[in-house]
Amino acid sequence: MEYDYREAMKLKNQLCFPLYAASRNVIGQYTPILKALGLTYTQYLVFLVLWEQDGITVGEICEKLMLDNGTVSPLLKKLESAGYVERQRSSGDDRVVVITLTKEGKKLQEKAKDVPMQVACNIELPPDKAKALYTLLYDLLDAQNKRAKEAE
Repeated sequence: MEYDYREAMKLKNQLCFPLYAASRNVIGQYTPILKALGLTYTQYLVFLVLWEQDGITVGEICEKLMLDNGTVSPLLKKLESAGYVERQRSSGDDRVVVITLTKEGKKLQEKAKDVPMQVACNIELPPDKAKALYTLLYDLLDAQNKRAKEAE
């Protein structure tokens, strides 16, 4: 079978488009809920990481969120200014910054406890399909991360 670039270049045949559109839609479900807490979506992701494992480095946060330092560092400065986190240089290596939640940062988890359920209720996808999608997306991310590491 011959490759038909015209067919391949149709929007409906692009993997990127449904990923992009679905991502925007799902993140849009979070926006009003998080706004009530005074958070952006990316700030919420940082809190999810810290609520799971407090006292980790900026580099570890970047790795878990698949974001670069230039994106995460200014965000952490804002969270520090708001009184949610503390940034401290590692005693073992001055170049390493450790992030810990303050009392207010820990309290915020209780205020945000219903966010996952609220979003899940707004996404009209049966639980089995949601789980399958979750698995496929992580398979895709794992494959891309493996490929990136092999290219290094």
